[in-house]
Amino acid sequence: MNETPKILLERVSVYRKNILILSELDFAVYPGEFVYLIGKTGSGKTSLLKTLYAELPVEDGKARISDFVLTEIKPNQIPFLRRKLGIVFQDFQLLTDRTVNQNLEFIMKATGWKAPDKITDRTNEVLTKVGMGTKGFKMPHELSGGEQQRVCIARALINDPEIILADEPTGNLDPDTSSEIVKLLYDICKAGTSVIIATHNHFLIEKFPGRVVRLDRGKVMR
Repeated sequence: MNETPKILLERVSVYRKNILILSELDFAVYPGEFVYLIGKTGSGKTSLLKTLYAELPVEDGKARISDFVLTEIKPNQIPFLRRKLGIVFQDFQLLTDRTVNQNLEFIMKATGWKAPDKITDRTNEVLTKVGMGTKGFKMPHELSGGEQQRVCIARALINDPEIILADEPTGNLDPDTSSEIVKLLYDICKAGTSVIIATHNHFLIEKFPGRVVRLDRGKVMR
């Protein structure tokens, strides 16, 4: 490919509390790519995603996400990096004492949105995109697991990210709902957003084909 990759890691090593957890990673993701990150529990999938959104620091090698060089990134730059990313978690991480709309508004205000009318318009836009346009007044506990994950994807789309990182997004969902969630991410990818999904679900990989990257003991396997 002649395009500039959205993610480029070259011989990257990552440590947690002086323990090596990822080593000599070579990994690139291009605009509009749909990538599955697979591997056994403990192989480093979540650690790799945490590295990409700068929760774990890069100690060795070269690492660039969009316009940010992770080996040089300063703490006050990390929020700006994360605005380029949409992050979807297995356990949703919604604020349980707030409505769906209020969950999205909280994120928007935290990332610099100020005008109330623009916040309302964008909230409605992303909820409609994920099929939750009529559920903004609901509390998280009033939603099914699949609906909560749709809200999480809406939250990830708020700042029109270049890349979506989804860590086992179907891990708590039944097979039919899992297919709906991955199809939603697949459609978002077709519109131009790069998507990385960490998963154990080989059925979904067959149903929604993408590039498969396998981690084993902290390394990308060829």
